[in-house]
Amino acid sequence: MSKTKMQVIGLCRFSYPALGGFQIEHDSIEARAAFLYDPLRMDERFATFQALTLPPLMAQTDPDFTLAIVVGDAMPAPLLTRLLDLVQDMPQAVVIPRAPGRHRQVMCDVINQVRQDSALPSLQFRMDDDDAVAVTFVQRLREAAGDLAPMLRRHRYVGIDFNQGHIARIGPEGIHAKPTVETLWTPALGMAVAPGASRGIMNFSHAKLGRVMPVVTLPGEDMFVRGHNRFNDSRQKDGIKPVRLPLLDGEGEAAFRRTYNIDAHAVRALYR
Repeated sequence: MSKTKMQVIGLCRFSYPALGGFQIEHDSIEARAAFLYDPLRMDERFATFQALTLPPLMAQTDPDFTLAIVVGDAMPAPLLTRLLDLVQDMPQAVVIPRAPGRHRQVMCDVINQVRQDSALPSLQFRMDDDDAVAVTFVQRLREAAGDLAPMLRRHRYVGIDFNQGHIARIGPEGIHAKPTVETLWTPALGMAVAPGASRGIMNFSHAKLGRVMPVVTLPGEDMFVRGHNRFNDSRQKDGIKPVRLPLLDGEGEAAFRRTYNIDAHAVRALYR
């Protein structure tokens, strides 16, 4: 591969009222928007976005990446202003309003909107607005892609799966979390996409990635936080009870600060 850097693109769907893309369905776009913009839900989403998602992205050891944040074009103005205020000091963030549309197609269009015309693959990742990655994620993703250069030349799509991290829930007491190892979870799951390829990371089911492309799994390094809260889409449909997550002690809080730049003191202050 050339010494020129591959572009890294992250995509975050922030309460975007898509057609499809949710495990719990609604009868209309209006019903979905009402659910998404419910004040209690939005307060929780802003809390997790501010305390979990943004801190590690703003402290990446390799800051050369783009984060496309997709919102509905009818998001209430106070909510949009609140979001823009949170990312105003993050030059990598681009807030992109879109009208309701088919989920995969809209997300693919957004990625292509920010993708540069390059002879190199783009490295893409996706995350929810209550997830996080380690501060080394972009760096390690680029390093892994470099190690896989021969494979990237042979395949249009290659998955790069960092499978170790934490499940976490935040609240007034701080951070409740436990370690986990999971294959093909969306946080810290990357994909190398060949130049000119029409599809990207949002065109594939993350859980089935290994059926349609080579996937390299990289264990042994904490690389993601999967947020767990009462508004998780995946739990509402199946009625899954909350995961039992112990409150981090001082040592655990220090590890979270080092690995994710997530500060339990800042979490507690957010709830005061």
